Amino acid sequence: MTEFAQGIINSVKDKMDESLALALIFFIGHILIAMTVVSIITGASIWEAGIVALVEPAVNSVWFYVLHKLWKKFSKN
Repeated sequence: MTEFAQGIINSVKDKMDESLALALIFFIGHILIAMTVVSIITGASIWEAGIVALVEPAVNSVWFYVLHKLWKKFSKN
């Protein structure tokens, strides 16, 4: 590995706390597990399952954002 690449890796490690590292590992595991489950259950290719594994959490994230905004708006009354 080049000195430049090692410097980038060390810089990222210095700035990343334990929670962020754990979140990234969880994200990768979640995507791999979702791909596998979708592929096994539906018979979809691993690429099709990968799309589902990425799109579904994105849609849920938008839903959570909308839910949170509505919750804050109506819980004040």
